[in-house]
Amino acid sequence: MSVLWATMATASMPALTPMMAACETLDPTTGVFTGAQQPDLYIDLLRGQRVALFSNQTGIVGYDRGTPVHTLDLMLHCGLNVVTIFSPEHGFRGTADAGEHVGSSVDEPTGIPIASLYDGKRSGPSPETMSLFDVLVVDIQDVGLRYYTYYVTMINLMEACAASDKAVVVLDRPNPNGMTVDGPILDMRLRSGVGRLPIPIVYGMTMGELALMANGEGWLKDNLHVDKLTVIPCKGYTHATRYRLPVAPSPNLPNMTSIYLYPSLCYFEGTAVSLGRGTDKPFQVYGHPDMTGYSFSFTPRSVAGAKNPPQLDNLCHGEDLSGISDDEAIAMGVNLEYVINAYRNLGTGKQFFTKFFDLLTGDRSVRLMIMAGMSADEIKASWADDVADFRRQRAPYLLYPEQ
Repeated sequence: MSVLWATMATASMPALTPMMAACETLDPTTGVFTGAQQPDLYIDLLRGQRVALFSNQTGIVGYDRGTPVHTLDLMLHCGLNVVTIFSPEHGFRGTADAGEHVGSSVDEPTGIPIASLYDGKRSGPSPETMSLFDVLVVDIQDVGLRYYTYYVTMINLMEACAASDKAVVVLDRPNPNGMTVDGPILDMRLRSGVGRLPIPIVYGMTMGELALMANGEGWLKDNLHVDKLTVIPCKGYTHATRYRLPVAPSPNLPNMTSIYLYPSLCYFEGTAVSLGRGTDKPFQVYGHPDMTGYSFSFTPRSVAGAKNPPQLDNLCHGEDLSGISDDEAIAMGVNLEYVINAYRNLGTGKQFFTKFFDLLTGDRSVRLMIMAGMSADEIKASWADDVADFRRQRAPYLLYPEQ
């Protein structure tokens, strides 16, 4: 039994099973423990209260003979009264398509109701659901991009908790893109489900740090404030840590290459160009049937997690970035070179972009600079002062060293 789990063995708790004793660092190369893997820091905070858990398939604390052990399993094992599960985009099991509405249901192994926050009906929980619990626990793996929706759901839940005087406990997890801050600050006139806070595209903060900043900077709607906000920090993590995710955070981010390229390729979602959904290399390739001069080609198909991908069943010509090194992908930060290349290759002018492009970049000027012929480096330079200002603004909320 590990030292961590030995601290849990008290007379008030059931004997530890081999499954529970299996908890160990999820990434043994870094020696990082997530907040959820340190139950001695939060179990007593939750005991005797009605608990709601916001999580999905990424909320794991270890493995028992290859089988993931979820934070929910740990909470129930420790005798906590978990009454509700909140699920984000992609659902509690993480299998739904991007943007696909997921209905509420019941977690079959435990019988606990799952309240979907991505059912297309509302952006936050119902008053009826809010009345069922006393404290919200957040344990979900984010990837540190402004247009990735998990943090948006967390903010919506924080607002609901603030309005109902509920406590919030964030079990923090590393940010795999936590070493980078890049991109324009969100123009709040473009606030949407893929852009919720005035932060850069890559903001270099964990969910716990971001929760503290949103609360501290007054970013919750209607001047709401969570009076009882607790973050259980990771152990052994810095923002320079190369933390490799043990579980895919969503169906189309299957590996670290896709996660490191995500800050540079996601903007194709606001165009007709495919970025590999429906292939075995999502967010690692891009192409279009009418692009010329490329030797690489691929054909998107209908697959689990991408039932109707862009350019379905069409032969696309473009570029394969799947062989890029981690160092190179990380160093790029937000690199618009790929979007610019495709824009110039297709020659369709403003028709290249959809309205969604501006929501993803969070700044209408990015599209205009591309159309004006500016280079990726010139565009990146345009937001350098914003990045520097944001680094100073976020400093009081950082829980981990930057190096």
